[in-house]
Amino acid sequence: MDMFAGCGGISLGFLTAGFTPVASVENDLWAARSHGANFGIRSAGGDRPAHHVPRDAITETAETVFANLELTGATNDQIDVLVGGPPCQAFARVGRAKLREQARRREEVSADEAFLVDGRVSLWQRYVSFIRATKPVALLMENVPDILNHGGTNVAELVSKSLAAEGYEVAYTLLNAAWYGVPQMRERMILVGFHRAAGIEPRFPAPTHHINLPSGYISSKNAARRVLKIEGSAHHRWIDDPSPSAVPATSASEALVDLPPLYAEEMLRTGQIRRGAKDPSQPVDYTNNEPTTAYSRLMRDWFGFATKATTGHVFRYLPRDYKIFAEAQPGWEYPQIHAYVERKIATWLANRKRRGLTTDGRASDVSQFVSSWRIPYDPTKFPNKWWKLRADLPVRTLMAHLGKDSYSHIHFDSEQARTITVREAARLQSFPDGFVFKGSMNPAFKQIGNAVPPLFAYAIARGMRECLGAPETSDMRVALLGLSRAKITTTEGRA
Repeated sequence: MDMFAGCGGISLGFLTAGFTPVASVENDLWAARSHGANFGIRSAGGDRPAHHVPRDAITETAETVFANLELTGATNDQIDVLVGGPPCQAFARVGRAKLREQARRREEVSADEAFLVDGRVSLWQRYVSFIRATKPVALLMENVPDILNHGGTNVAELVSKSLAAEGYEVAYTLLNAAWYGVPQMRERMILVGFHRAAGIEPRFPAPTHHINLPSGYISSKNAARRVLKIEGSAHHRWIDDPSPSAVPATSASEALVDLPPLYAEEMLRTGQIRRGAKDPSQPVDYTNNEPTTAYSRLMRDWFGFATKATTGHVFRYLPRDYKIFAEAQPGWEYPQIHAYVERKIATWLANRKRRGLTTDGRASDVSQFVSSWRIPYDPTKFPNKWWKLRADLPVRTLMAHLGKDSYSHIHFDSEQARTITVREAARLQSFPDGFVFKGSMNPAFKQIGNAVPPLFAYAIARGMRECLGAPETSDMRVALLGLSRAKITTTEGRA
């Protein structure tokens, strides 16, 4: 059972690892429809969809979910594994400014602490209540690293203690999706538990890919380490960083290869891209008949989702900015891009002045040039608002706000001069090309940004399968990514 299922990142990882989806709970309309379209979870009789409409984890109970599926028997005998990622926005630091702003508009005295009282913080308690009702053999919970320090409280430890009281052996750690072949540096808290009656100690998948993480990710991990040292933790485990001898992390160029190039400036000139809704269901052919990298082979041949073509290769209409994307250098962030544009404007004005032409901003040609280039956001307040990908590295964390703004992931190819498409975002999140997203472009981006990378979930699911002593099955990563079976192991980590 998948709680807070989204479009199904965890569900896909577990399905591919041999677990059978029984039920799911998701409140977002389009995410629920995507989940239903890709998994079509049905009742025991096989004739009734479980999940094509939103379900609210606050009002639903395990009993109501199973009753809708027409499953008979005791509630605590329906599932073996319960997984879920309670909404992370209230825990994540990147969302706190927005919560404060909304609270100030409402003139709340406690606006600066709005993130502490956000209703989504308590949703982990709904997760525990479903554990209590269903009594699974095993469980998984996923969330952002900031859950280890939410206003000075280690919520992951609170969850662990609550689950321990329900009879589970629990451990949690911080893992990065890039360690497991996902072309994205996405740090997450992963909590795994097994009922004490099973006699299993929680273990985590050992990293298979190596990367030197940027300073921001290292400082986040060090901050968590400081909190844990101060507060102590009976359930936290440290997983060592992957060895430099491990397989190199998957790069953005390896991930996006075989998808046809889309030249934004040319498409704008010829009217091939316009303002308005974009359809992610539009089919797209590959540029090569056969995959050209191990990762593109995985995306095209994923077990159960293999495809000869894909969908969703659509991107944002940003007529002012395509020319800026073309001139920005890979790795540049917003302050560098902003400074470059301002220098370009200053140089253009200086050249006009030397030629004896007016530089008065009220002149139509001056006004037109400046407005066609100038970016209006303060570079001191939005340092991460824009970022041009580097082809040779995994990308930074994909966020849910891709649904409103995708400047954080500008394509590394200057000739294409655009932000990433829905399908490119899906690949960077490790959704296979045969996975479909319901809704228009914005809901599809949001679903992808909110999801757990399926390849990451697959590594965790394979580790839990090993812990449970399930029958040995072929590992997709060996068949499609070429990983060595001997290096795909689990570890208990260090206390």
